[in-house]
Amino acid sequence: MTQTSTAIAMEVTPRLPRIALVGVHGFGERHLDNLHRLSASGALELVAVADPLPPADGALGPGVKVYASLDELLAAGTAPDVVIVSTPIQTHAPLALAALQAGANVYLEKPPVASMAQYEEVMAAAASAGRLVQVGFQSLGSEALPAIEALVASGEIGEVRGISATGLWLRTTAYYKRSRWAGKRSLNGTDVVDGVATNALAHAVATGLRLAGARTVADVQSVDTDLYRANETESDDTSVVRVRTTDGTVLTCALTLCAPVQSPPSVTVYGTLGQLTLSYTEDRVEITTPEGVRSETFGRTDLLENLLDAGNEADLLSPLSGAGAYASVLEAIRTAHPPQPIHADWVTWEGEDDDAHPVVHGIESLIRRAALGQATFAELGAPWTMSGGPTLQINGTPVATLQDGSLIRATSSPRPYLHPVRTLAGTVVTDHVPEDHVWHLGAGVALQDVDGINFWGGRTYTREAGAYVWRKDHGHIVTDSAEHGDGRRHEQLSWIGPDGSPVLREQREWRWAAVGNSAWKLTLDFTLESATGRAVPLGSPGSNGRPQGGYGGFFWRLPKVGDATIWTPEARGEDAVHGSVAPWLAWSGTFDAGASGAAHATGDPGLGHPATLVFLASPQAPDPWFVRHSGYPGVGLSLAWDTAVAAEPGRPVHRTVTVIIADGFLATQDIEQLITTLGESA
Repeated sequence: MTQTSTAIAMEVTPRLPRIALVGVHGFGERHLDNLHRLSASGALELVAVADPLPPADGALGPGVKVYASLDELLAAGTAPDVVIVSTPIQTHAPLALAALQAGANVYLEKPPVASMAQYEEVMAAAASAGRLVQVGFQSLGSEALPAIEALVASGEIGEVRGISATGLWLRTTAYYKRSRWAGKRSLNGTDVVDGVATNALAHAVATGLRLAGARTVADVQSVDTDLYRANETESDDTSVVRVRTTDGTVLTCALTLCAPVQSPPSVTVYGTLGQLTLSYTEDRVEITTPEGVRSETFGRTDLLENLLDAGNEADLLSPLSGAGAYASVLEAIRTAHPPQPIHADWVTWEGEDDDAHPVVHGIESLIRRAALGQATFAELGAPWTMSGGPTLQINGTPVATLQDGSLIRATSSPRPYLHPVRTLAGTVVTDHVPEDHVWHLGAGVALQDVDGINFWGGRTYTREAGAYVWRKDHGHIVTDSAEHGDGRRHEQLSWIGPDGSPVLREQREWRWAAVGNSAWKLTLDFTLESATGRAVPLGSPGSNGRPQGGYGGFFWRLPKVGDATIWTPEARGEDAVHGSVAPWLAWSGTFDAGASGAAHATGDPGLGHPATLVFLASPQAPDPWFVRHSGYPGVGLSLAWDTAVAAEPGRPVHRTVTVIIADGFLATQDIEQLITTLGESA
């Protein structure tokens, strides 16, 4: 080869991108492995690393310079094209700023910053320098994300109803000993904001936001935080973060590091016809539609390779500009009240020494219920939270809590209700937002068809479809006024349709009193009157053609009950009493204290307690009993079993229901004696 041809060859040989890695330990070790892979393939050249603690001998290839800090590295004239920052959270922003000022593109590990102010500062610096910043949310490199977006756009799962991100992970005490900043909200006055949503399971939040279409700060309308900790740390380890985007999509992130076993985290998109679940650590999507369930696995683009190939920010899969929504979530957590400790009664420690880890009781079910119901732990009434409204008390003992329902998701028809309702000994005998039907809300009044409006929640059964379908027909019930006294509460309520117009006015009265030492009675008296000036039909799935589906009116959702017995004076068992007309219906069994929260009152976690509920029929009409046990535990009096009734102007619909709540098992003779004593016999 001549001198001229050699010079030409040298001119056309491209220079490999020069990479510097800041932080070689912890997650930095994964970056080193990836850099070795890409270096071996001829994609880049690792020229320097920076860390106060040098890497182990043999960890670097020949010619790689080692510095104690990024400042030293840059001062030495290394001039990297890309600086990878894989260091403690509180150092991300200052290191990114230094790298940008030096003219390098930046790969910034998650979380990219520790505050909104830092986010804005780094964004401005990148724009000023004309450099690119890629954020290390590796899940955003998954080819599953555009595939999911295409599936949603195709209408295969119908209209999107909401999105959830769930994570059940396990972290030992050693995890919090790995560094000074682990488990800290701040360190020496500097924001850190370590936590389950901001660090350990940050990918769940980031992936959920991406699928919700939330990238920028402007894409986020609001962020609700509900933060708790079982560990002796500053940061949260068990939390719900609920994000509402500006287009109305709700993303609910229910996350914990205190699970009994670790399972793959996931993001689910719920549609009116099906759902899509992404296990993002596996790039696997489960697609559920009316045609069945199928699973697909996708590839993933390495984010460093993507940064090296990018000509501009639009080419990046995880640009800093696309992390604005995530920064909004982080800022909401940073500025929230410090996480509330979970009482030791609700935590079991497993393992020893550095392998010890806390397990929050019932956390698996709570995570699922939070995701399905778009609810926080406080709204679910988790026993270690501080929540609830006015209480009903008997001789100073709280026996029920009134919930206004204002934070219940729209498709569950928000409404006031009682939960938890307890026996005098503290056993909880209601449930709300259960996994099987998240729109079941304690004890109260609900109807699925009020002149075509769903005040029950969930899907609507229509005669035309001959099936339950998701419709945008959900109403909500609000409390206009209330008078709360000793043993009596009177409420005036409005039933509001989707268009904001009142459909019904309700006069509701609760009355409660002791019945001896081990029982008390609760009476619900409600009157529904037209608010439209015309007759308002009140219907049910049963009146719309679904056999045996006449629920609506008074309804009581029970928690899990073992060895349940259900009977009336003339019949016994679910099938026999369902649809029957009888003066009373009794339900006895062992209520699951561990799931319901009664254990907190007894100090006996997980131990069930016997109780009996006796429902007395309305004296105003012979409404049939609606009873479910095999599918879920619930009791109601059907206002419209197979035919709609009407609330006409001047002729409201009026019902009174009394429930006796007793500790222990009652026999028929006991019930008859109680009813006679109360003067409640029909």
